[in-house]
Amino acid sequence: MSLSDTLRRPSADALAIGGVVLCAVIWGTTWYAITWQLGTVDPVASLVWRFGLAALVLIVGCAVTGRSLKLTRGQHLAAVGQGAFVFAISYSFTYAAEGHVTSAIVAVVFAGLAFLNLVLFRLVVGQKASRGAWMGASLGIIGVAVLSGGEALGAGFDQRALMGIGLAFLAVLSSAVGNYFSWRGQEQGTAILPQTGWAMAYGTGMLVVYGLVTGARFTIDSSPGYLVSLIYLAVMGSVVAFVTYFAVARARGYALASYISALTPPIAMLVSLLFEDARFGWSAAVGLALVLGGQVLLSRAPKAAG
Repeated sequence: MSLSDTLRRPSADALAIGGVVLCAVIWGTTWYAITWQLGTVDPVASLVWRFGLAALVLIVGCAVTGRSLKLTRGQHLAAVGQGAFVFAISYSFTYAAEGHVTSAIVAVVFAGLAFLNLVLFRLVVGQKASRGAWMGASLGIIGVAVLSGGEALGAGFDQRALMGIGLAFLAVLSSAVGNYFSWRGQEQGTAILPQTGWAMAYGTGMLVVYGLVTGARFTIDSSPGYLVSLIYLAVMGSVVAFVTYFAVARARGYALASYISALTPPIAMLVSLLFEDARFGWSAAVGLALVLGGQVLLSRAPKAAG
């Protein structure tokens, strides 16, 4: 390979960091987009429209580009698990948590996803992570806790707040289990696009059943704000972000990919600063520095090995 080819071809680390940053920017702005969907439409219905549209985009995309949508029985089972835990259960708990505590507190809990993934993959499949990966994941937890500490203290941690934190923890735990099923699909040779498309389709079906059982009304708001936010959440927040997330996870491990959950809150706060007149103090700067330091450690850590 010539020197010019080497210079033109980005390194694996650069691609991984780029993918993490892309997902963090997208998911950091989805918090604001979600506020445009609250009020008139049942959250379960909004999730059905979001992931149903995203699944359709992925399935049509596979068909147009000639990618096969056929999966083996084992690959389908992995997609079912991924759809259940990543898209149906986790997001249902996340929306429920948002009804009890602010998004910043939920973000604090989600910052533990990288650490939880390290633990889960170590215990279940025997993957070993480097000391740098453990340190990076831990810095993410500390950084987001510092960054959002003022808002967490302001909640008072009453019974309602504790319920919200518990629901958020269940959402994070569900996401970690869903990552395991995504890894199972990877081990069985499923390509990212068809696996993600099927997983979203299965998750959407489960949300429909849940909505019917619980009496949710499947309405839609025809206002421009709702429809624009729905398209953004489905295409960018679901298709682009999740495909990129799982691509980074397959290339560099789920700990690095899930560190996106630690980088998202600072971006969400910036969006709040620009569009909601929010104000943040010195703790935000300290927390952001810790988060970025953890990102560097995780991106430089060797990929998890069995």
